[in-house]
Amino acid sequence: MSSNALFQTEFPELNLLQRGKVRDIYDLGDKLLMVASDRISAYDVVMPDPVPRKGEILTRISLFWFNLMGSIVPNHVISSNVDEYPAVCKPYADILRDRSMLVHKAKPLPIECVVRGYITGSGWQSYKESGTVCGIQLPEGLKESDKLPEPIFTPSTKEAMGTHDINIDFDEAARLIGSDLAEKVKQLSLAIYKKGEAVAAEKGIIIADTKFEFGIQNDQVILIDEVLTPDSSRFWPRATYKPGGSQNSFDKQYLRDYLTSIRWDKTPPAPSLPDEVIQKTFEKYMEALTSLTS
Repeated sequence: MSSNALFQTEFPELNLLQRGKVRDIYDLGDKLLMVASDRISAYDVVMPDPVPRKGEILTRISLFWFNLMGSIVPNHVISSNVDEYPAVCKPYADILRDRSMLVHKAKPLPIECVVRGYITGSGWQSYKESGTVCGIQLPEGLKESDKLPEPIFTPSTKEAMGTHDINIDFDEAARLIGSDLAEKVKQLSLAIYKKGEAVAAEKGIIIADTKFEFGIQNDQVILIDEVLTPDSSRFWPRATYKPGGSQNSFDKQYLRDYLTSIRWDKTPPAPSLPDEVIQKTFEKYMEALTSLTS
Protein backbone atom coordinates (compact mmCIF):
# COMPACT_ATOMS: atom_id res chain seq x y z
CA MET A 1 0.00 0.00 0.00
CA SER A 2 2.95 2.33 0.56
CA SER A 3 3.90 2.89 -3.11
CA ASN A 4 2.10 6.25 -3.25
CA ALA A 5 3.36 7.42 0.13
CA LEU A 6 6.02 10.06 0.83
CA PHE A 7 8.74 8.61 3.03
CA GLN A 8 10.99 11.65 2.85
CA THR A 9 11.38 14.82 0.82
CA GLU A 10 14.30 15.68 -1.44
CA PHE A 11 14.37 19.40 -2.27
CA PRO A 12 17.87 20.16 -3.64
CA GLU A 13 17.29 23.91 -3.86
CA LEU A 14 16.22 24.19 -0.21
CA ASN A 15 18.35 24.04 2.92
CA LEU A 16 17.41 20.93 4.91
CA LEU A 17 17.68 21.79 8.59
CA GLN A 18 16.65 18.44 10.07
CA ARG A 19 14.59 15.32 9.60
CA GLY A 20 12.49 14.46 12.62
CA LYS A 21 10.54 11.27 13.17
CA VAL A 22 7.82 12.62 10.85
CA ARG A 23 8.67 16.13 9.66
CA ASP A 24 11.35 17.37 7.31
CA ILE A 25 12.25 20.96 8.21
CA TYR A 26 13.84 23.40 5.77
CA ASP A 27 15.49 26.70 6.67
CA LEU A 28 14.24 29.51 4.42
CA GLY A 29 16.22 32.24 6.15
CA ASP A 30 13.75 34.15 8.30
CA LYS A 31 11.16 31.33 8.22
CA LEU A 32 10.96 27.54 8.31
CA LEU A 33 9.17 25.16 5.98
CA MET A 34 7.76 22.15 7.84
CA VAL A 35 6.78 19.18 5.68
CA ALA A 36 4.86 16.28 7.22
CA SER A 37 6.00 13.04 5.60
CA ASP A 38 4.11 9.75 5.78
CA ARG A 39 6.69 8.26 8.13
CA ILE A 40 5.34 6.70 11.31
CA SER A 41 7.23 5.95 14.48
CA ALA A 42 6.55 3.80 17.51
CA TYR A 43 8.54 3.75 20.73
CA ASP A 44 10.66 6.56 19.23
CA VAL A 45 11.80 4.40 16.31
CA VAL A 46 10.79 5.22 12.72
CA MET A 47 9.15 2.32 10.91
CA PRO A 48 10.57 1.36 7.48
CA ASP A 49 7.14 1.54 5.85
CA PRO A 50 5.17 4.81 5.57
CA VAL A 51 1.41 5.24 5.92
CA PRO A 52 0.02 6.92 2.77
CA ARG A 53 -1.50 10.39 3.29
CA LYS A 54 -0.63 10.38 6.98
CA GLY A 55 1.28 13.66 6.59
CA GLU A 56 -1.76 15.31 5.02
CA ILE A 57 -3.99 14.08 7.83
CA LEU A 58 -1.62 15.34 10.55
CA THR A 59 -1.30 18.73 8.85
CA ARG A 60 -5.06 19.18 8.49
CA ILE A 61 -5.73 18.20 12.11
CA SER A 62 -2.96 20.48 13.43
CA LEU A 63 -4.22 23.44 11.38
CA PHE A 64 -7.72 22.83 12.74
CA TRP A 65 -6.45 23.00 16.32
CA PHE A 66 -3.94 25.83 15.78
CA ASN A 67 -6.82 27.95 14.51
CA LEU A 68 -9.08 26.95 17.39
CA MET A 69 -6.47 27.57 20.10
CA GLY A 70 -5.48 31.02 18.86
CA SER A 71 -7.48 32.66 21.64
CA ILE A 72 -5.37 30.82 24.25
CA VAL A 73 -1.86 31.06 22.80
CA PRO A 74 -0.27 32.33 19.56
CA ASN A 75 1.36 29.74 17.29
CA HIS A 76 4.07 29.54 14.66
CA VAL A 77 1.88 29.14 11.55
CA ILE A 78 2.28 31.78 8.83
CA SER A 79 0.51 29.95 6.01
CA SER A 80 -0.36 26.49 4.73
CA ASN A 81 -1.24 27.78 1.26
CA VAL A 82 1.61 26.80 -1.09
CA ASP A 83 0.69 29.70 -3.40
CA GLU A 84 1.79 32.06 -0.60
CA TYR A 85 5.17 30.35 -0.04
CA PRO A 86 8.45 31.95 -1.19
CA ALA A 87 9.28 31.48 -4.87
CA VAL A 88 12.08 29.02 -4.06
CA CYS A 89 9.41 26.52 -2.96
CA LYS A 90 7.48 26.68 -6.22
CA PRO A 91 9.21 23.69 -7.96
CA TYR A 92 8.00 21.49 -5.08
CA ALA A 93 4.45 22.83 -4.83
CA ASP A 94 2.76 19.56 -5.78
CA ILE A 95 4.54 17.68 -2.99
CA LEU A 96 4.07 20.47 -0.45
CA ARG A 97 0.35 20.95 -1.05
CA ASP A 98 -1.79 19.79 1.90
CA ARG A 99 1.16 18.48 3.93
CA SER A 100 3.26 21.54 4.77
CA MET A 101 3.27 24.75 6.76
CA LEU A 102 5.34 27.91 6.48
CA VAL A 103 6.15 28.85 10.08
CA HIS A 104 7.95 31.43 12.19
CA LYS A 105 11.29 30.49 13.63
CA ALA A 106 11.24 29.93 17.38
CA LYS A 107 13.62 28.55 19.98
CA PRO A 108 12.04 25.25 21.11
CA LEU A 109 11.84 24.58 24.83
CA PRO A 110 13.81 21.45 25.85
CA ILE A 111 10.80 19.71 27.40
CA GLU A 112 7.69 17.95 26.12
CA CYS A 113 4.56 19.36 27.75
CA VAL A 114 2.43 16.29 28.45
CA VAL A 115 -1.13 16.49 29.79
CA ARG A 116 -3.00 13.42 31.00
CA GLY A 117 -6.74 13.40 31.54
CA TYR A 118 -6.94 9.62 31.86
CA ILE A 119 -4.60 7.06 33.41
CA THR A 120 -3.01 4.99 30.65
CA GLY A 121 0.30 4.19 28.99
CA SER A 122 3.45 5.01 30.95
CA GLY A 123 1.29 6.91 33.44
CA TRP A 124 -0.58 3.72 34.27
CA GLN A 125 2.70 1.81 34.67
CA SER A 126 4.01 4.48 37.04
CA TYR A 127 0.76 4.56 39.02
CA LYS A 128 0.81 0.78 39.49
CA GLU A 129 4.34 0.99 40.90
CA SER A 130 4.10 4.06 43.14
CA GLY A 131 0.59 5.57 43.06
CA THR A 132 2.13 8.63 41.41
CA VAL A 133 2.79 10.02 37.94
CA CYS A 134 5.73 12.41 37.54
CA GLY A 135 5.69 13.05 41.28
CA ILE A 136 1.94 13.76 41.41
CA GLN A 137 0.07 11.65 43.99
CA LEU A 138 -3.13 10.19 42.52
CA PRO A 139 -6.18 8.72 44.30
CA GLU A 140 -6.02 5.07 45.34
CA GLY A 141 -7.98 2.42 43.49
CA LEU A 142 -7.83 3.80 39.95
CA LYS A 143 -8.37 1.32 37.12
CA GLU A 144 -6.52 1.41 33.82
CA SER A 145 -8.06 4.08 31.54
CA ASP A 146 -9.98 5.74 34.39
CA LYS A 147 -10.64 9.46 34.02
CA LEU A 148 -8.57 11.48 36.46
CA PRO A 149 -10.29 13.92 38.85
CA GLU A 150 -8.48 16.74 37.04
CA PRO A 151 -6.06 16.72 34.09
CA ILE A 152 -2.43 16.67 35.24
CA PHE A 153 0.71 18.21 33.73
CA THR A 154 3.43 15.56 33.46
CA PRO A 155 6.41 16.88 31.47
CA SER A 156 9.19 14.84 29.91
CA THR A 157 12.63 15.45 28.51
CA LYS A 158 13.27 15.61 24.77
CA GLU A 159 15.76 12.92 23.91
CA ALA A 160 17.57 12.27 20.63
CA MET A 161 15.62 10.34 17.99
CA GLY A 162 15.71 6.62 18.68
CA THR A 163 15.87 7.03 22.46
CA HIS A 164 12.89 7.37 24.78
CA ASP A 165 11.87 10.66 26.36
CA ILE A 166 12.11 10.53 30.15
CA ASN A 167 9.20 11.50 32.41
CA ILE A 168 10.18 14.20 34.90
CA ASP A 169 8.42 16.06 37.70
CA PHE A 170 7.54 19.75 37.65
CA ASP A 171 10.57 20.72 39.75
CA GLU A 172 12.90 19.17 37.18
CA ALA A 173 11.07 21.00 34.37
CA ALA A 174 11.48 24.24 36.31
CA ARG A 175 15.19 23.52 36.70
CA LEU A 176 15.51 23.00 32.94
CA ILE A 177 13.60 26.07 31.73
CA GLY A 178 13.06 28.27 34.80
CA SER A 179 10.17 28.23 37.25
CA ASP A 180 8.18 31.12 35.72
CA LEU A 181 8.34 29.65 32.21
CA ALA A 182 7.55 26.16 33.51
CA GLU A 183 4.45 27.49 35.29
CA LYS A 184 3.38 29.38 32.17
CA VAL A 185 3.61 26.37 29.83
CA LYS A 186 1.91 24.21 32.46
CA GLN A 187 -1.10 26.54 32.55
CA LEU A 188 -1.15 26.89 28.76
CA SER A 189 -0.94 23.12 28.30
CA LEU A 190 -3.81 22.46 30.68
CA ALA A 191 -5.95 25.17 29.04
CA ILE A 192 -5.33 23.81 25.52
CA TYR A 193 -6.04 20.25 26.63
CA LYS A 194 -9.28 21.18 28.40
CA LYS A 195 -10.57 23.10 25.40
CA GLY A 196 -9.51 20.33 23.01
CA GLU A 197 -11.06 17.63 25.18
CA ALA A 198 -14.37 19.52 25.30
CA VAL A 199 -14.45 20.00 21.52
CA ALA A 200 -13.52 16.37 20.87
CA ALA A 201 -16.14 15.13 23.35
CA GLU A 202 -18.84 16.76 21.22
CA LYS A 203 -17.53 14.71 18.27
CA GLY A 204 -17.58 11.44 20.23
CA ILE A 205 -13.83 11.34 20.90
CA ILE A 206 -12.00 11.15 24.23
CA ILE A 207 -8.52 12.71 24.26
CA ALA A 208 -6.90 10.59 26.94
CA ASP A 209 -3.54 12.35 26.91
CA THR A 210 -1.42 14.47 24.63
CA LYS A 211 1.85 16.35 24.37
CA PHE A 212 2.57 19.90 23.25
CA GLU A 213 5.71 21.72 22.23
CA PHE A 214 6.35 25.39 22.86
CA GLY A 215 8.99 27.78 21.61
CA ILE A 216 10.13 31.33 22.25
CA GLN A 217 9.71 33.90 19.47
CA ASN A 218 10.45 37.57 20.17
CA ASP A 219 10.37 36.84 23.92
CA GLN A 220 6.87 35.38 23.58
CA VAL A 221 5.79 31.79 24.24
CA ILE A 222 4.18 30.27 21.15
CA LEU A 223 2.75 26.86 20.31
CA ILE A 224 4.82 24.96 17.73
CA ASP A 225 5.14 21.62 15.93
CA GLU A 226 1.75 19.84 15.96
CA VAL A 227 -1.39 19.94 18.09
CA LEU A 228 -3.75 17.18 19.28
CA THR A 229 -3.03 14.77 16.42
CA PRO A 230 -3.12 10.96 16.50
CA ASP A 231 0.70 11.10 16.57
CA SER A 232 0.88 13.24 19.70
CA SER A 233 -2.28 12.10 21.50
CA ARG A 234 -4.37 9.11 22.48
CA PHE A 235 -7.84 9.33 20.89
CA TRP A 236 -10.50 6.91 22.13
CA PRO A 237 -14.03 6.52 20.73
CA ARG A 238 -16.43 7.53 23.50
CA ALA A 239 -19.01 4.97 22.34
CA THR A 240 -16.81 2.01 23.36
CA TYR A 241 -15.00 3.56 26.34
CA LYS A 242 -14.90 1.23 29.34
CA PRO A 243 -12.35 1.66 32.15
CA GLY A 244 -10.49 -1.38 33.42
CA GLY A 245 -8.21 -2.10 30.47
CA SER A 246 -6.83 -0.73 27.22
CA GLN A 247 -9.20 1.03 24.83
CA ASN A 248 -9.99 1.08 21.14
CA SER A 249 -8.23 4.05 19.59
CA PHE A 250 -7.86 6.36 16.59
CA ASP A 251 -4.10 6.65 16.93
CA LYS A 252 -0.83 4.72 16.93
CA GLN A 253 -1.98 2.24 19.57
CA TYR A 254 -3.06 -0.24 16.89
CA LEU A 255 0.50 -0.18 15.52
CA ARG A 256 2.00 -0.48 19.00
CA ASP A 257 -0.24 -3.46 19.74
CA TYR A 258 0.90 -5.16 16.52
CA LEU A 259 4.56 -4.58 17.40
CA THR A 260 3.94 -6.02 20.86
CA SER A 261 2.25 -9.08 19.33
CA ILE A 262 5.37 -9.89 17.27
CA ARG A 263 7.59 -9.32 20.31
CA TRP A 264 9.71 -6.60 18.73
CA ASP A 265 12.23 -5.37 21.31
CA LYS A 266 11.62 -1.66 20.57
CA THR A 267 15.15 -1.10 19.29
CA PRO A 268 16.24 -0.30 15.70
CA PRO A 269 15.90 -1.58 13.13
CA ALA A 270 12.12 -1.67 13.18
CA PRO A 271 10.36 -4.55 11.39
CA SER A 272 8.57 -4.17 8.07
CA LEU A 273 4.83 -3.65 8.43
CA PRO A 274 2.26 -5.87 6.70
CA ASP A 275 -0.08 -4.11 4.25
CA GLU A 276 -3.00 -4.85 6.56
CA VAL A 277 -1.36 -2.97 9.46
CA ILE A 278 -0.55 0.01 7.21
CA GLN A 279 -4.10 0.11 5.85
CA LYS A 280 -5.71 -0.19 9.29
CA THR A 281 -3.47 2.55 10.68
CA PHE A 282 -4.41 4.83 7.79
CA GLU A 283 -8.11 4.16 8.42
CA LYS A 284 -7.78 5.05 12.11
CA TYR A 285 -6.01 8.32 11.33
CA MET A 286 -8.57 9.20 8.67
CA GLU A 287 -11.39 8.45 11.10
CA ALA A 288 -9.84 10.84 13.62
CA LEU A 289 -9.64 13.58 10.97
CA THR A 290 -13.21 13.02 9.76
CA SER A 291 -14.67 12.87 13.26
CA LEU A 292 -12.91 15.98 14.52
CA THR A 293 -13.27 18.31 11.56
CA SER A 294 -16.63 17.37 10.03
